[in-house]
Amino acid sequence: SFYASNSALVAEIKYKQILMLGLWPKIESISGKSQLLFALVFTTRYLDLFTSFISLYNTSMKLIYIACSYATVYLIYMKFKATYDGNHDTFRVEFLIVPVGGLSFLVNHDFSPLEILWTFSIYLESVAILPQLFMISKTGEAETITTHYLFFLGLYRALYLVNWIWRYYFEGFFDLIAVVAGVVQTVLYCDFFYLYVTKVLKGKKLSLPA
Repeated sequence: SFYASNSALVAEIKYKQILMLGLWPKIESISGKSQLLFALVFTTRYLDLFTSFISLYNTSMKLIYIACSYATVYLIYMKFKATYDGNHDTFRVEFLIVPVGGLSFLVNHDFSPLEILWTFSIYLESVAILPQLFMISKTGEAETITTHYLFFLGLYRALYLVNWIWRYYFEGFFDLIAVVAGVVQTVLYCDFFYLYVTKVLKGKKLSLPA
């Protein structure tokens, strides 16, 4: 979990550094809707910041995740709004939020507000990438730096699966909700992983067959 979380965080921070420094002033292939969903994911997951304190490191990491998520949303919708391709970023996110919200009320570990919101964040994260994948399918291509970013986001979820397996065998710990959500998200990335390996890693731009 430690390595998976930090791999995602490094990818997220590097991504924003590039945007903030103006090294990549075009965000045509980035889905603002996916980034809004990720911001909602971390906001609802880390509400325990107001109720409990584990360690300075734990609190700092949670705050960094939330800050990075909203920084991305700001960059897309404000700083680089002129290059944001809203015409292709048309996925109906309510078709994700409403079912996920209902499922989090029905299937959770404990019927309490914080636990339901935590469960909501786990379910939502598993499908938050769909607007991005939908946007790529509509445009037929994506910038190389975007594909690198998406690859590391997918890799971090795959590493979480490895972490769950490790904890099950060595600690006897098993969280069915997190494991199922992780499997769903990894499956959603499979086609993208294939294109990434067969095209991007060979120096080609990611483009979908016509």
